[in-house]
Amino acid sequence: MLVRIRIHGRRMILAATTIKNMHAIGTPPADIAISRGLVSTLLAEQHPDLAHLPLEEVDTGWDNAMFRLGDHLAVRLPRRAAAATLIVNEQTWLPRLAGKLTLPVPTPVRLGKASQGYPWNWSVVPWMHGVTANASEPAASQAGVLAGFLRSLHNPAPSDAPQNPVRGVSLSQRREMVEGRLERLVGRTSLITPQIEQIWETALHAPLDLPPTWLHGDLHPRNVLVDRDAITGIIDWGDLTSGDAATDLASIWMLFGDPHARQAALEAYGHISEATLQRAKGWAVLFSVFMLDTGLIDNPRHAEIGVRTLHRLAEPM
Repeated sequence: MLVRIRIHGRRMILAATTIKNMHAIGTPPADIAISRGLVSTLLAEQHPDLAHLPLEEVDTGWDNAMFRLGDHLAVRLPRRAAAATLIVNEQTWLPRLAGKLTLPVPTPVRLGKASQGYPWNWSVVPWMHGVTANASEPAASQAGVLAGFLRSLHNPAPSDAPQNPVRGVSLSQRREMVEGRLERLVGRTSLITPQIEQIWETALHAPLDLPPTWLHGDLHPRNVLVDRDAITGIIDWGDLTSGDAATDLASIWMLFGDPHARQAALEAYGHISEATLQRAKGWAVLFSVFMLDTGLIDNPRHAEIGVRTLHRLAEPM
C-alpha cells in the first residue's frame, strides 16, 4: 500500500509496510461493535428526552466512537476496554477544569452507564463546531490563543489526579518505543535525519525542571478544532493527567507551520527554560514518529501529521 500526503504543496508518496512484516500496528480493533442502533437504544433507555433527536455516526478514533445527536449534542462511547477508564476521567475532571480554561471543551452534559450489552460508561457532550486542525491549520495569529489556553491548563493538579503511564512522564520511560519507531522509519522514509535524532537525544538528557501540572496529554491536531482560521475548542480529554508540561507544548510544532507563529507561541506562554524547550521538542518527536509509524499502516491523516511535524522540527526557529 502507498500513502499519499501533501506537504508544502508537494505530493509525497510513502511506502506503507504490511503489518506482518513489522512490529508496529495501526488503529487498534474495536473490542465491541458500536452501531447507530445500539446508541439509539441506550439513549431511549437512559435519556429518553433525547432519543427523538437525529443521530448520525461522525467518526471513529483510536479509543472512541462519536455520533452527532441533533444540532447541539454528540454521544461519545469507548470502543476499547483500554478507553473505559479514560472516559470516566473525562466525566470526573472536565467539569472541574472547564471554567478555568480559556477555550471551550466538551464537558459532559449527560452520563451513560453500561447496559444493553454495552459494557462501559459513555457521555453526551456538547457538539463543538469546527474542523480538526489537521484539515485546517489555525492562523499564525492563534499562537497566543494556544499559549493562553496552555497557561490556563498548566496549573498544579490534586494528588488524586489521573495517572497516565505514557503521557507527562520522563522521556526516558518512552525511549524504547520511540527509538524502535525511529529505527523502522529510517528504512521507510527520508525524514529521520541526524538532526531529528539529535533533537531526540538532547531531549532525553534535558533535566525535568518544572513541577507537575495538569495536562491534556494528547494535544495533536485531530484534537484541536478550527473554524475560519481560529481555534474554537479542544476535544478528546481521555489522556488527561498530571506531569511534564512539555508534553502539551509539543503541540506548537504540530499545529503551526509558520516558524514565526511557533516562536510567538513559546514567547506568549512565557518562562520556558532551555531544558523545557528541548523536552517539548522531544515530545514532538515522540508524537510525530508514533503517528507516522502507525499512520503508514492504515491512517493517512495521522501519517501526514507525523510528516509535517518532523519537517517543522528540522526548520530553524
